[in-house]
Amino acid sequence: MDPTATTVRAVRDVGPDTVAIDLATPDGFAAAPGQFVKLTATLGGDDESRFYTVSSPDTEETFELTVSYDSEEGGAFSAFLLDLEAGSTVTVTGPFGADFYQGESESFVLAGGPGVGPAVGIAEAALRDGNDVTVVYRDDAPVHEDRLAAVAAAGATVFVLADDDAVVEAVAEAYDGQQLFVYGFAEFLDLAGTAVEAAGGTMDGAKVENFG
Repeated sequence: MDPTATTVRAVRDVGPDTVAIDLATPDGFAAAPGQFVKLTATLGGDDESRFYTVSSPDTEETFELTVSYDSEEGGAFSAFLLDLEAGSTVTVTGPFGADFYQGESESFVLAGGPGVGPAVGIAEAALRDGNDVTVVYRDDAPVHEDRLAAVAAAGATVFVLADDDAVVEAVAEAYDGQQLFVYGFAEFLDLAGTAVEAAGGTMDGAKVENFG
């Protein structure tokens, strides 16, 4: 989809220094959890853009982006996002990315930090479809805890972990050849690869998104 203006429906706090932004779905727009879009705003007379991953299970009527920010060192774009409220307008382009949920019968999602956004979206979509899903989420300050608890109660296997060794242990316990999804910064991707290999698996065929 070419750059298209759309309306903010809601902005919600979902954890430390993190908000979820619900946007009205433009005509002709469709995306799956794990794909990402570009948000553009005019700041100081110049267009600035950032990429954010879809964190809702679908894009019917609305879709969600999970946005983390630095409350002390965030720049102008972070300030713009934090000032958004229902009725605000943003410009969206996309979706982009090929590493997203496509109805796999068994999904194993490894998420580090902001990777929790696509993780909860995939978990909700998989459960909706009657599929199995496991989420291993590594963060010192977890977000989306209510949604993680809800998918766990609905039948997903969910690990919320605060150290790297626990990630390796969780993967060893729960990974058994499911379709891998890995979302996070480069350091977490390295950890995920180590954990999967230690569990006797391989990253071949994994759907991976490096956040930088």
